[in-house]
Amino acid sequence: MQSQSISVVLTDVDGTLVTKDKVLTERTLHAIKQLRERGVIFTITSGRPPFGIRMLVQPLGLTMPMAAFNGGAIVLPDMSILDERLLPDELLPSLIETILAHGLDVWLFRSTDWYVRSKNAPRAPRETSNIQCPPIELTSFDELPPRIVKVVGVSEDHPRVAVCEAAVQQAFGNQLSAARSQPHYLDVTHPTANKGVVVERLSHYLKIPMDQIATLGDQPNDVLMFQKSGLSIAMGNASDDVKGQATFVTTSHGEEGFANAIEQFILPRVKPAIN
Repeated sequence: MQSQSISVVLTDVDGTLVTKDKVLTERTLHAIKQLRERGVIFTITSGRPPFGIRMLVQPLGLTMPMAAFNGGAIVLPDMSILDERLLPDELLPSLIETILAHGLDVWLFRSTDWYVRSKNAPRAPRETSNIQCPPIELTSFDELPPRIVKVVGVSEDHPRVAVCEAAVQQAFGNQLSAARSQPHYLDVTHPTANKGVVVERLSHYLKIPMDQIATLGDQPNDVLMFQKSGLSIAMGNASDDVKGQATFVTTSHGEEGFANAIEQFILPRVKPAIN
């Protein structure tokens, strides 16, 4: 479906809204200001935990609910949790075993903290910097923390991550949602915690049809929200498969892709939301 009137913009964060160095550019901030001046509702969805999107609230002027963990937690700008969809406890041991068997490291996330086997594991220091929260080390997964919202498989071997994604999807079917949020990350969440469901829930919450929602993203886990929204935009840094699922393709996140998308594809189609 394609809409010629947009009232809401929902965007992914990493690889889309921010640069490779996790920076919000001046053009990005100006584009969001233009949306607001035209009466368009703006919010974000991310695989990050709630505490990993907290630093974006003030610079973006966010006022609407935001989706963390790909929809596993819906939070308000003050970080209070509206909704939390936990992974089934009974599936966690076999899920972790499957990910480890494919040669990936495993991270566990709750809404308030995260767990790793080693703070020096691949990408753990970088993730600590990105989400501005250090992990807790677990020497064993024999006793798991309660209220796990997301499990992440991690590897610098990108084809290995893709193979693991397919294996988890085959092994668990519709009991879980599994998709790559980055080439090195496999995010596993509750089956109703994915970005497609985020679009549905945002539409219901705002009482605005899904075909008036525009979505922006760059990874396979963004395709589900592309399929639900009226207009979708893939970043220039996305794979050809992801680009093929979008209505439009913009430039990369290193070439002001977000701002270009707002200016070229969304502002000409704006229909102010009525709330």
